Amino acid sequence: MSAEFQRQNRVNCILSISETATALTPESPDSPIRLALCITELEVGGAERCLMELATRLDRAKFLPVVYSLGPRPTGEQAALVQRLEAAGVPVHFLNGRTRLAAPIVLWKLIRLLRSQNPQIVQSFLFHANLLGTLAAHLAGAPYMVTGIRVAERRRAWHLRWANWTGRWVARHVCVSRSVAEFSAAIGGLDPARLVIIPNGVDLDRFRDLRPCTHERLGVRPDRRLIVFVGRLDDQKGPRRLLEMAADFLSRLPGHDLVLVGRGPLRASLEAQSRRRGIGDRIHFAGWRADVPEILAAADLAVLPSQWEGMPNVLLEAMAAGKPVVATNVEGVLEVLGPSNAGQVVVAGSQAFCDAVVAIAGRPELKSGKRTAALSKKNSRSRPSSSAMRGFMRRSSTSRFTRHKYFFSRGSVGRTRLIIGICVISANLVRDLAGNTCLTQCSQRLSLGPSGDEWGEMADI
Repeated sequence: MSAEFQRQNRVNCILSISETATALTPESPDSPIRLALCITELEVGGAERCLMELATRLDRAKFLPVVYSLGPRPTGEQAALVQRLEAAGVPVHFLNGRTRLAAPIVLWKLIRLLRSQNPQIVQSFLFHANLLGTLAAHLAGAPYMVTGIRVAERRRAWHLRWANWTGRWVARHVCVSRSVAEFSAAIGGLDPARLVIIPNGVDLDRFRDLRPCTHERLGVRPDRRLIVFVGRLDDQKGPRRLLEMAADFLSRLPGHDLVLVGRGPLRASLEAQSRRRGIGDRIHFAGWRADVPEILAAADLAVLPSQWEGMPNVLLEAMAAGKPVVATNVEGVLEVLGPSNAGQVVVAGSQAFCDAVVAIAGRPELKSGKRTAALSKKNSRSRPSSSAMRGFMRRSSTSRFTRHKYFFSRGSVGRTRLIIGICVISANLVRDLAGNTCLTQCSQRLSLGPSGDEWGEMADI
């Protein structure tokens, strides 16, 4: 992300002080909006990084963000996002909730803190923060609540029931993809008029001039080529199924090994599974890593075998690193890759996944020394112009709770260059909430559907 684009993003994402003052700060036209950002925990992760980017990039002359984490303060490398927040001068409160039994105490603490801050907008990220944050905001008297829905939850039906019940106190639900919005309306029962789509983003500065991670740091021989999985070792991400398929595609790719980056409850069983399948020497468990961009830069291919998703960050990161992906057809994938890349998207658990991995990873142009030049050249052709980005932000900044439009250029990577580039697009929703002069008539102004030109009208879901 260029410095110029960052500047334009900050300028265009937020409405003028005068409009903000009319809507939410009648006591002082020059007062910044008090914003509370609530999240389940602050260990390094996709939603957590999104919150950090939003909080640290907001214009402090117009917004005063305060962050609340329901969990304890992370330690070691997992504290990286907290350190970024504190270095930027963003206050961070940890409520030290470690189990579900602590929920009443955490809720009470959050209510007290919100009453003390007196925020005009509360925005939450992840289910537990959505639930407790909505209850606390309601009981603390916060006027506007915004929740973040980052996944189409297919495992825990009670999540959907709670989200539906607390939805009466929510002004807007931010969905990371159209697929998640459709799921939230059709299966979750949420009011389509209160749904808005703001896709995930990746800061491209993290992917500039990457030096690939050495094989030795991953425990892999230097002559091997890499296929990489990045994600939590949990059934949602499909690692069991991946290892079942790995026995097939690795037998057809004798020069490749599979590296799993991430931690989770399934690690021990996955290690045992790889040994049972006779591929233990070609499966490498890297654990949690802070250098995911460098690992992707060292790979020929990234794989995403998830059973359900929202908008996978690893897919965006792989594309930012200029790497091809083979993914299951889950929420957000086709929206990122586009229909012209349907060959990279397969049905979960099918033979087509193995065939796609073999076909793509076996391409000679992906060998080290050739792939970077070829892909970066393609990316430069596909990148939308800076004027198109500025135009997008101008349209967003004047949307006034109406529509959000997303524009894509041609090409396998180009279709999502705009999404990847806008790493602080979540500020649009906060800006709209702050800038709408008719929020007092919110019950008559519940239509916040995305553009019919690109995403279709949410009211028609």
